[in-house]
Amino acid sequence: MGVIGQTREIVLLNLRSIPSRLGASLVIVVGIAGVVAVMVAMLSMSAGLSETLAATGDPDRVVVLRGGSTSELASFLDRASNTLVRQDPAVARASDGLPAASGELIVITELSRPGQKTGVNVSMRGVEPKGFELRPELRVIAGRRFKPGLREVVVGSSAQQQFSGLEVGQTLRFRGSSWTIVGVFESGDAHESELWTDLETLQGAFGRSGVSSLLMRLANRDSFDAMKARLGADPQLNVDALRERDYFGQQSANFTRQISFLTSIVGLIMALGAMFGAINTMYSAVSTRTAEIGTLRALGFGRVPVIASVMAEALLLALAGGVFGSGIAWALFNGYTVSTLGSGFTQIAFDFAVTPALLVKGLVWSLAIGFVGGLAPALHAARIPVTEALRAR
Repeated sequence: MGVIGQTREIVLLNLRSIPSRLGASLVIVVGIAGVVAVMVAMLSMSAGLSETLAATGDPDRVVVLRGGSTSELASFLDRASNTLVRQDPAVARASDGLPAASGELIVITELSRPGQKTGVNVSMRGVEPKGFELRPELRVIAGRRFKPGLREVVVGSSAQQQFSGLEVGQTLRFRGSSWTIVGVFESGDAHESELWTDLETLQGAFGRSGVSSLLMRLANRDSFDAMKARLGADPQLNVDALRERDYFGQQSANFTRQISFLTSIVGLIMALGAMFGAINTMYSAVSTRTAEIGTLRALGFGRVPVIASVMAEALLLALAGGVFGSGIAWALFNGYTVSTLGSGFTQIAFDFAVTPALLVKGLVWSLAIGFVGGLAPALHAARIPVTEALRAR
């Protein structure tokens, strides 16, 4: 019988004997399942936030901030800059013939979660009427839009789910005045975590004369580079222009790096524990099969089939643990809604996203742990002298 035939027979024989070592085998499966579940769950957090922020934006829309600013909250454009930028020839025209642009102001307010008395920071966005026209994906699902000049607010559906007191008709207190919630909107992106109101009303209430950013639609998306160059070269301006999708994608970059680093540390520590568990379990399996291995060696089976049989068991158990752990992560966390601090120290609500890529990554991790955990016991099994193995009978 050739090496391939020997390998096939000894691997099948070994795998059929797993039920007799079920308790020890479950140590590997459960340990690796825990590693994979934790790793996939943590990475799904950054994936969910990245998806939420990456979905915010359109390649035809541009966000203009003060030069050097990394977020709207840290940016400020005065009235002169706001007026001058929107006159760029690359800006599309709205239905009224005026530039398709909306000056927008971000301020921080506080809301409380259900059952909590302490407040958390939430973004309140003041927009011009064209702010809705520029975002056709945004739709009011309850109530109506706010009316310009009135202290009325529409709230994002994610904010309404995360915080208390945001039902239509409720009154909020900001800056010593009352604001009435008149509607709820959906947009499928990060804006759902915000409160929206009229720009001029918000400027008056918070004593602001300018805006945080300027959102514009391009007449031709290929004109972005030329527009960016013109704005950068204008001595009257100190602004940065970014495509809207790029801007929101950058907002998740730091968070994603932090989560990936933390996941790597936690995953490595847990993986080492699972790996040592696999090594101990596979050494135990080899010790119980010493006589069997000796008999097979005496019958002419080589060392390679013996190594393959031990590795096949380790990899199969590791794969089972990876599938189990990935399934737990998907069942418990996929679509689970949470909120976290964004780059502007305000709450952003998003869903965990257990993507196919993360599931594959979890399976790769499980196989890697199984491979390393099974390698040393497999080599040990192949090196046992035949005479010593036969005496184990």
